[in-house]
Amino acid sequence: MPKGYWIAHVDVHDAERYKDYVATAKPAFERFGAKFLARGGDWEAMEGRGRARNVVIEFPSAQAAKECYNSAEYQAAKAIRTTVADAEMVIVEGIED
Repeated sequence: MPKGYWIAHVDVHDAERYKDYVATAKPAFERFGAKFLARGGDWEAMEGRGRARNVVIEFPSAQAAKECYNSAEYQAAKAIRTTVADAEMVIVEGIED
């Protein structure tokens, strides 16, 4: 079964409150087996519009990625995030090895 990935591009407007989002989202990420592959490091926009924070999270499957996003834990975190940041996020199914 191929892995699933969240790919998010984020502009944070309130860094202190964004920490609350991260803390609130942590239980959902732990429950659904999330592994952070990229989390806000250096970046360079090669095409299109870039955002200040770029995140790639690996999940055991695309289904787990979707279940994490739709979980009550993550939705509580999302409610915080939407007040302190602008973001685009997609869930992508990986390639089977």
